[in-house]
Amino acid sequence: MAEDNCPCRVMTKDARSYKDCCQPYILDHKSAPTAEALMRSRYSAFTVGDIDHLSQTLAPEARHDFDRKAITHWANQSQWLGLEIIATEQGQVGDQIGYVEFIAHFINDGQRMAHRERSLFRFDDAEKCWFFVEEANRKTQPVVKGPQPGRNDPCSCGSGKKYKKCCGIAA
Repeated sequence: MAEDNCPCRVMTKDARSYKDCCQPYILDHKSAPTAEALMRSRYSAFTVGDIDHLSQTLAPEARHDFDRKAITHWANQSQWLGLEIIATEQGQVGDQIGYVEFIAHFINDGQRMAHRERSLFRFDDAEKCWFFVEEANRKTQPVVKGPQPGRNDPCSCGSGKKYKKCCGIAA
C-alpha cells in the first residue's frame, strides 16, 4: 500500500500517498498536527485494520467504552469506499478543541452505507497530541406541544374550515 493513494483521500482531488498522509500517524505513532489529520488517520486505520491506532487516539476517559471486538469485526467486514470531510471547526495548531464533520462511505453485508458524524477532538497539552473525545452530533430539540386550538378557530391543516368541522371532529 505504500505507494497507493491514502484511503482517506480516495474521494478528494487532493490525492496523497498513504506514506505521505496517514502512515506516519498510524505506523510511526507521530502526533497528528490537527483534528482533521487525526480524523483522517482514524478513518485510514479502519481501512487497514489498525485497531490499536483507534484505541490509542481515543481520549483516556472514553476508553472504557471501547469495544475492540466489535470495532475489529466492523473494520474487517466492511469494504471502505472513501471519506468526505464536510466541515471543520477549530482543531488547528494552537486550538484546544476541534470538530470534524464527515461521512465515511462503506459496504457492509452487501449494502452501500454512509456513516455521518460530527466528532469532537481535544488537544492534550501534556501528551502534545489530539484525541478523539466523542460523537458531537447536534442534539435535536424536544417537540413541545403548543396550545390546543379553540373549536371556532381556523383549522391548522390549512383547509379554511373551522377546527370543530375539520380535524377537531376526531379530537
